Amino acid sequence: MADKVLMKGNEAIAEAAILAGCRHYFGYPITPQTEIAAYMAKRMPKIGGTFLQAESEIAAINMVYGCASAGKRAMTSSSSPGVSLKGEGISYMAGSDLPGLIVNVQRGGPGLGGIQPSQSDYFQSTRGGGHGDYHLIVLAPASVQEMADMTVKGFDLADKYRMPVMLLADGTMGQMMEPVSLDLSVSEAPEKPWATTGTKLARKHNIINSLSLVPEELERLNNERYAKYDLVKKNEVLYEEFLTDDAEICIVAFGIAARVSKNAVVTARKNGVKVGLIRPITLWPFPEEVIRKAADHVRRFISVELSMGQMIEDVRLAVNGKAPVELCYRVGGMIPTPDQVLDAIENGGAKE
Repeated sequence: MADKVLMKGNEAIAEAAILAGCRHYFGYPITPQTEIAAYMAKRMPKIGGTFLQAESEIAAINMVYGCASAGKRAMTSSSSPGVSLKGEGISYMAGSDLPGLIVNVQRGGPGLGGIQPSQSDYFQSTRGGGHGDYHLIVLAPASVQEMADMTVKGFDLADKYRMPVMLLADGTMGQMMEPVSLDLSVSEAPEKPWATTGTKLARKHNIINSLSLVPEELERLNNERYAKYDLVKKNEVLYEEFLTDDAEICIVAFGIAARVSKNAVVTARKNGVKVGLIRPITLWPFPEEVIRKAADHVRRFISVELSMGQMIEDVRLAVNGKAPVELCYRVGGMIPTPDQVLDAIENGGAKE
């Protein structure tokens, strides 16, 4: 067994990115993800990498755009309002079919909100977040170990599909400390013949651009991009099932809400209640098929969220009217307790 080290979630992301071959980080400090930038500021110069604190979040994402255009593994990180500022640049990356990793360690909102944990950027991340027709692959870790694992996977998926990937955590995941193995499965970055690396007259010029002024051409590009998204939905859906085989009640939760919910499931089982948990790990593509199948025998679903109810819409779409879907939630930086989730299991949550 590999040795483990005690790390914060934010630090685990940063070290995992380095192990994944990222040598270019562009960011801007904002709580509760600032430790990522601080870690990179220390480590990157020692390994011949680039750390640059940009003048703004807008500048940072455009630096990632430029670096990714040259075929390099690059990343940025921020928290909710900072990611909003990056939205235009993320859309440009998607429109240029560029890989890159964007980390969002969520805080409460809207507006400046508060620095405590939240999951209220679910719509923003799973529906794109910027303008136009596009998707991000969205990974939702539920432990510090997964913060590291998903960082590596994020870079691999970004390169595989030539698209941006978002690691969507929350303030709790970023700040908590747990033992982590850094013996990570790292794939070698693929060749990138499309990159703008300089031709030296050996090939035609590569052009990285999201502008297309011919309507038919833009339509073709969007159709091709969505054909790629269909492959992602077919091949990359990730989820965890916990005690769902005979479940009559099913909780759907991700991140810290899933950890709290798992404790409630265990207690409810001891009380004789047949309840299980489905934890989406990819929020896009969403694991709708496993929820759809569960709806054949589950009589009630509960979406547990740190939001006013966002993921519940995707749960409801997957259930497709086969069973009622209820909401158990806390917001403003508050986290549901296992007792609150247990109460929703036994007595029902808010009806949606």
